[in-house]
Amino acid sequence: MPTWFCSRAWFSHVGPFDEGGQGVPEDLLFFYEHLRKGGGVIRVDQSLLLYRYHLRAATHSVLEATIWTHRVHFLEEQALPRWAAFTIWNAGKQGRRLYRSLTAASQRKVVAFCDVDENKIRKGFYCHEDSQERPKPRIPILHFRAAQPPFVICVKLDLTGGAFEDNLRSLHLQEGQDFLHFS
Repeated sequence: MPTWFCSRAWFSHVGPFDEGGQGVPEDLLFFYEHLRKGGGVIRVDQSLLLYRYHLRAATHSVLEATIWTHRVHFLEEQALPRWAAFTIWNAGKQGRRLYRSLTAASQRKVVAFCDVDENKIRKGFYCHEDSQERPKPRIPILHFRAAQPPFVICVKLDLTGGAFEDNLRSLHLQEGQDFLHFS
C-alpha cells in the first residue's frame, strides 16, 4: 500500500483504487492518477507509519514487469512529450532496457546514452539489434560531461559511494526540468 496520505475528498476526486484483481498495482495506478489530476508530493524524512510484512501480502502478486510497463507508460505520457530529445544516463543494463521498452516515437527522441564506464564509452554506440528498422538504430554513448540534458537517469541512488550524486550535482541541473530519475 502507499506510504503517502491524502484527504478523503481528494481520494474521492482521484477515484477509487483499481480493484482489477491479483497482480494489479492499484496503489501505483492511484498515485499516477493523483499526479495526472494535479496532485503534489511533499517528502517527509521520518517514519510516520509501520507496515507489517507477511508472505501472503498482495504485493507479492504484482510482477516487476507489470510495474515496469506502467512506469514506462507514465514516463512517455507525462514527461517525454515536453522534450524534443533526451539522453539516457546509463548505457548499461537498465538504460538499454528502458530504451527497448520505449515506443518507436520515444526511441527516436533518444540522442545518446551517457555513462562513466570507459569501456562503454570506448565502444562508442549502442546498436538496438532487435529493431525492425533498417539500418538498425545506433545510439552514441558519451561521457556524462559530453552529453546534453535533459536526462532520464537510470542509475540507482546511494550505490556508488556518492560518486554518481557528485557527478550529477557537478552539472548544476534542475530536477524535473533537466533530468528525471527512472530507477
